[in-house]
Amino acid sequence: VQLVESGGGLVQAGGSLTLSCAASGSIFSIKVMGWYRQAPGKERELVALISSGGETLYADSVKGRFSISRDNAKNALYLQMGSLKPEDTAMYYCAACSRYVCTHENYYDDWGQGTQVTVSS
Repeated sequence: VQLVESGGGLVQAGGSLTLSCAASGSIFSIKVMGWYRQAPGKERELVALISSGGETLYADSVKGRFSISRDNAKNALYLQMGSLKPEDTAMYYCAACSRYVCTHENYYDDWGQGTQVTVSS
């Protein structure tokens, strides 16, 4: 599976951005898709994930501000980010998992190259 993210950029604190991820290849194998992020000097962390049935899971730090969704017909994954904070600044990665439970990054089979999100104060 090939994954290509887009939609990152520079935004002021309190602003919004929507990230997109286009999937191609063996997409029939995808069960769960997720967004991860990695800030400079920090470990990569889960932001949100969504199952093929639409169940979602969010990191506590983004609950109520971010929303993950997927369009299976378009083979696309989205992350709507609102009320952005400087601490949301990171490289955001789209990931695809062929398992039914994918709560650890080691379970993900494919990763995109990432899209940078920078939130200024």
